[in-house]
Amino acid sequence: MAATLIKNGQIVNEGKILKADILIEEGLIKKIGTNLTKKDSPLPGSAKLIDVTGKYVFPGLIDDQVHFREPGLTHKADIYTESKSAVAGGITSYMEMPNTVPNTLTQKLLEDKYKLASEKSLANYSFYLGASNDNIDEILKTDPTSVCGVKVFLGSSTGNMLVHKKEALKAIFSKSPILVAVHCEDEEIIRLNSSIFRAEFGQALPIECHPLIRSEEACFKSSSNAVELANKYGTRLHILHISTAKEIELFGNSVPLAKKMITAEACIHHLWFDQSDYAKKGTLIKWNPAIKTAVDREAVLRGVLEDRIDVIATDHAPHTLEEKQQSYFQAPSGGPLLQHSLVAMLELYHQGKITLEKICDKMCHAPAVCFQLQNRGFLREGYWADLVVADIDSPWSVNRSNIISKCGWSPFEGQLFNSRVAHTFVNGHLVYTNPSGENDVGVFDETKMGRRLVFDRV
Repeated sequence: MAATLIKNGQIVNEGKILKADILIEEGLIKKIGTNLTKKDSPLPGSAKLIDVTGKYVFPGLIDDQVHFREPGLTHKADIYTESKSAVAGGITSYMEMPNTVPNTLTQKLLEDKYKLASEKSLANYSFYLGASNDNIDEILKTDPTSVCGVKVFLGSSTGNMLVHKKEALKAIFSKSPILVAVHCEDEEIIRLNSSIFRAEFGQALPIECHPLIRSEEACFKSSSNAVELANKYGTRLHILHISTAKEIELFGNSVPLAKKMITAEACIHHLWFDQSDYAKKGTLIKWNPAIKTAVDREAVLRGVLEDRIDVIATDHAPHTLEEKQQSYFQAPSGGPLLQHSLVAMLELYHQGKITLEKICDKMCHAPAVCFQLQNRGFLREGYWADLVVADIDSPWSVNRSNIISKCGWSPFEGQLFNSRVAHTFVNGHLVYTNPSGENDVGVFDETKMGRRLVFDRV
């Protein structure tokens, strides 16, 4: 692999923004400094020079919660199409969920997904093992150095993967050899609320009732129960997609992230939308947990800024447009977000709501620290050269012609973003290029696949 020299970038890294050059050799960051030249590389041949004057260079983004639908649901999405969407959005590593068909509840099924990714994924990858009421033996076989975590659904978001038996939860929380990631919504509260609203509205229930069915109470009760279990058994717990102001009080910020036993994640849609958007977007923004009030949205962002919420992710979960346009009870929850996650956060930067340094921390550094990723998430010499170059002054609008996810639609359609992803490098390979916006979709180099993520865990 020839060397690459990235010149004149504004490097966003570890709480600072500095003008510097980055030399990449053999997939790694060889040197970071000023006034680097092609001669700084000892490799034969001339280094490829990429001048990024006026642009910002971030570590590659790490998304700890995606649904790529393969195997079994590939009419919605697959590993190739969604990893392509990821790198177009500056995401160089992802961690994918087990609610595929079949559910990823065994080590054999888990390894089958890794094999698929090795052949199809343009980004680096890891996969969660799913938890059920009766697969603790499979969980105990998990290698902490090569699997991101165990996923537990404490709400019925994913059909029959609900874990509700007390003995099963005790076994998972007390014995899991790796991080336990949880979806927290209380099933009994959701069923009761659903029956009440169904009795009033029947099948014509308006989407505006979604946050009343999957309510603040349902989220807080489940999240607080998960925290209680983790404290009781000393579990390394990660609570996904916090959506309410009330839940923020469950998390502290008095110790460094690397020492936290209980961490939390916020998702793009809970930082961007609120219940007023249902009138225009309808079931396209039906997610579980539900998008709630503007007060909740602001509180989740405040939790991010105060370091009570540690990671920003997407919960990218594509469905076909036909599926999403069904009536409330038939329309599935979830939507595509990978391609637009960074530019959405950069839009919040333009609005003065968050700094570039904080975006980098929550989308690059924190996922790496939280999951103990080996040599990723930071711009450091000797680390893998996962980088994203962003032009923060290059407006463009989202439309059907420039959406890359297989489902072909986005909740951001019609949105003007003031920033774009200009380049994405995965393991030193320039996989995506769109520096000027002349090509609305960008150009991909698919000659190299991503790598399986490795974790520094004892």
